[in-house]
Amino acid sequence: MSWFYDLIFGNSVASSIVLVAFTITLGIILGKVKIFGISLGITWILFVGIVLGHFGLQINPLISSFVKDFGLILFVYSIGLQLGPGFFSSLKQGGLRLNLLAVAAVVLSVGVTYVIHLVTNEDLSTMVGVMSGAVTNTPSLGAAEQTFADSASAGDNNIASAYAVAYPLGVLGIILVPYLIRLICKIKPENEITKQEQEQANNQMAKFNVLIENQGVIGKHLSEVTRNFKTMVVVSRVRHADGTVEVANDSTVLQKGDTLRLVTNKDNEEAVCILIGKKVQMGEQDWDTPNHTLVTRRAVVTKAELNGKKIGSLNIRTMYKVTITRINRNGIDLIAEKDLILQTGDRVTLVGEESNVEKVTAMLGNSMKRLNSPNLIPIFLGIVLGIILGSVPIAFPFLPQSVKLGLAGGPLIVAILMGRFGPYYKIVTFTTTSANMMIREIGIALFLAAVGLSAGENFFSSIASGGYIWIVYGLIITIVPLLLVGLFARMKMKMDYFTLCGLLSGSTTDPPALAFANEQSPNDAPSVAYAAVYPLTMFLRVLSAQVLMIIALS
Repeated sequence: MSWFYDLIFGNSVASSIVLVAFTITLGIILGKVKIFGISLGITWILFVGIVLGHFGLQINPLISSFVKDFGLILFVYSIGLQLGPGFFSSLKQGGLRLNLLAVAAVVLSVGVTYVIHLVTNEDLSTMVGVMSGAVTNTPSLGAAEQTFADSASAGDNNIASAYAVAYPLGVLGIILVPYLIRLICKIKPENEITKQEQEQANNQMAKFNVLIENQGVIGKHLSEVTRNFKTMVVVSRVRHADGTVEVANDSTVLQKGDTLRLVTNKDNEEAVCILIGKKVQMGEQDWDTPNHTLVTRRAVVTKAELNGKKIGSLNIRTMYKVTITRINRNGIDLIAEKDLILQTGDRVTLVGEESNVEKVTAMLGNSMKRLNSPNLIPIFLGIVLGIILGSVPIAFPFLPQSVKLGLAGGPLIVAILMGRFGPYYKIVTFTTTSANMMIREIGIALFLAAVGLSAGENFFSSIASGGYIWIVYGLIITIVPLLLVGLFARMKMKMDYFTLCGLLSGSTTDPPALAFANEQSPNDAPSVAYAAVYPLTMFLRVLSAQVLMIIALS
């Protein structure tokens, strides 16, 4: 049985793979266990690794370094690729406000960490590990360890140990803060639900019918009328006074007694009716043609050559007399503006004669088989570019040495840029949700297993020699910044409670806290806020960990 002993306790590649795989398997099993309705989820892999490492199960240091770094790259890159298309739009309007609050939370976390270092004289590099665990941000731990290794040519086990000690109560602290805010501000969830339902109703897309009565639009082309609206309006069909129905296009001349079927934002309904006429109720049968030739159908954009094309450039209305009314992208309905850029995977709603709709469907591709084929070029090309970007030294006047975005920040930024601008350059960045989640989960699992196994050797001895105080430091770093930002957002900015919960979860990039917030909310407000601040927060968490580590080593 010596072969089995060598396989488990040896230093070979096979031994390392077996140990990493076993750590991940056991960690995922334990992650399904909930205590008081809360689960640490995949983070259990870290703690399993620590326990196994404590009992002498180690992997080759070079293999450990590769597994950890490659796992981190896969994790952050998959996040950036998924959030890239909506990242810049999230910075507009309400998203800008949310991101400014998230930035404040990050800055306060760094400030509290540094103050604790000054007051207690705790080693700053260790405090960076405590901060990463307190805000439950694993990539910042990876960035801190990489910065330390680059500068000192060795790993500091206290960084990972401090992270693991602070992490569990960090999760609980993030969940606790919204409850404290609810008590302090005397928030009643039922009132917040009513307010959210009203706002959500106003932001929904509306499909309704308008009878033309306004003399100012009679005799004008449809394109002349729709350009007067501040928000996009798409007219799909026209029912003439004699009962005939046809697909609308820009050259359609509006006549008194015509009825338009259109799609726009719900809060734009009143403005449309004032300009055109009055809203009328009609059944689906009123919009049918005698031969039942007009149809509404959904098709999926799967042809690579359409990726990055503007809807208007396809001339679908002119060539086929078919109207695109809306586009569903990642579960969100968008009005089909002429300047809207198509992306592979978009689900397009078409209205027109059945034979013409079939032609447009064929033009778009509508092949689910193509979507299931993996697009590996943007993934690996992006990783190459991300590592290059992460290796470029960036000088700041207030720091003694240059900062690198590293293996976390570089790939994250490139992924966001590729996800947002890739279609403009005909790069197909579409991946199915399941494929993206698979890459992400494999990446974070590999990273946590390698970190845990490396930190386990000195973890418990660190706590016994005074590391238990890290728990207290971590709670302070978790609660104080979030409580200050949350109270300001509620009292001064009048933010609704469920959006606030998503903001606090996103400003710490904490999935367990988001899951808990979603369970309390009747809608997706927490998820929307979380997604809006996640990319910028992730980048700042990684950067702030590196800055503090550079200060610690200078």
